[in-house]
Amino acid sequence: MHHDDRCFDCLLSRVRLETELVGVQSEKFEPIIEHATKLLTFLQATPYTHPVVASLLHRSVYFQLGTTDPFLKLKKQSNREAAKALALVREHLTDFRSLVTAAVIGNIFDYGVKGHTISDDFATFFSKEFASGLYIDDTDKILPMTKHVVYLTDNCGELVFDKQLIEFLKNQGSYVTVVVRDAPILNDATLTDANEMGLDTIADNVYTNGAGAEIGIRFDLLPSYVQHELDSCTLIISKGMANYESLREETGLPPIAYLLAAKCEPIAEELGVPRGAKLAALRIS
Repeated sequence: MHHDDRCFDCLLSRVRLETELVGVQSEKFEPIIEHATKLLTFLQATPYTHPVVASLLHRSVYFQLGTTDPFLKLKKQSNREAAKALALVREHLTDFRSLVTAAVIGNIFDYGVKGHTISDDFATFFSKEFASGLYIDDTDKILPMTKHVVYLTDNCGELVFDKQLIEFLKNQGSYVTVVVRDAPILNDATLTDANEMGLDTIADNVYTNGAGAEIGIRFDLLPSYVQHELDSCTLIISKGMANYESLREETGLPPIAYLLAAKCEPIAEELGVPRGAKLAALRIS
């Protein structure tokens, strides 16, 4: 597995953010960064995928920090900011394309990606991004495939807009299974977050990826009932870069709709789009 050197710096930038979020004292900062650097140097020499490397790193750092969820306050904040943005644009979310666009813009709520910033006025930023639309727009091809959907969520904040899209899918007759993270990691949505958002009252199923504090999808740790949903669905909706990185090399999967913002150079280059581009891209194996 090739690991881009730029990912090394980005991962360490998230570690630094985690130390700041829990208020690490200065004398404890350097040992944690040194530990993270040594561990990451080792992990990047393994055949593990980037999401697996990142998950191992963050679990180790959380242990060093003595916390299980350093992003808890930021997750709550991003949900509040997203709700404000939704109130401004709700009247424009009238069809599948507009709801997908909103869900992709929501994916921009991602803390700690090096060189990626989140606007302090997300509501105004959201309105501008909504007006610019999608860089890759396969929504006309995606919609007819939504009879039975497995919806892989990513971050809190964007979960506000995921809910709107899931409601649309249910109202037009789709069977929807939502899959969230099994335990807190970064600002990703967990079962608690999904239930607080009311997704358990909308979707047919809300499951976790069964892997503990793990970003993306680990097929070797996936619960059998989630695997069954993947085997029987007509479409996977994959939110965000970590899910994309988990799925991109897998074969034999149903069609996948990647809904994401290309927030870093390596992913943007791989996808052949400018950094920051918003995508609703369909992949059929």
